[in-house]
Amino acid sequence: MDPIGFQVTIDAADPHRQAAFWAEALGYVIEDHGEMIRELLGQGVATDQDVVEVDGQLFWATGAAIRHPDDVGSDPLGDPAPRRVLFLHVEDPKTTKNRVHLDLNVGSDRIDDEVARLVSLGATERYKVDEPGAFHTTLTDPEGNEFCVQ
Repeated sequence: MDPIGFQVTIDAADPHRQAAFWAEALGYVIEDHGEMIRELLGQGVATDQDVVEVDGQLFWATGAAIRHPDDVGSDPLGDPAPRRVLFLHVEDPKTTKNRVHLDLNVGSDRIDDEVARLVSLGATERYKVDEPGAFHTTLTDPEGNEFCVQ
């Protein structure tokens, strides 16, 4: 069987803020669909209610995606599948611990610097684990989703 491509999709109250945070956190880029959105608006397929302007760029109101910089320009449905994270707007607030989270693997000598950088972007440090066989710092992103730096 051929490997199956995938993306990680994260529910968000503000998908554009989450995309901006995670793009900076991971060194990814925010997908730019502005040209396609303008074309669809011009054709009457999309309406002003379907879009939002963020920092002078048009985005779909219900979501935003980021991808690895090496995958910019590739088709999200193409082969191979790009490294992509999609943030979708949901009304329901986060109420419990994540069932899935990201681990940012930077190495033990870079954890403190990386945690400081992420906090400056809007993350909140929760706790550190430093014991035989396990070392990481758990943080939350601007919407309270847990992730680890290890």
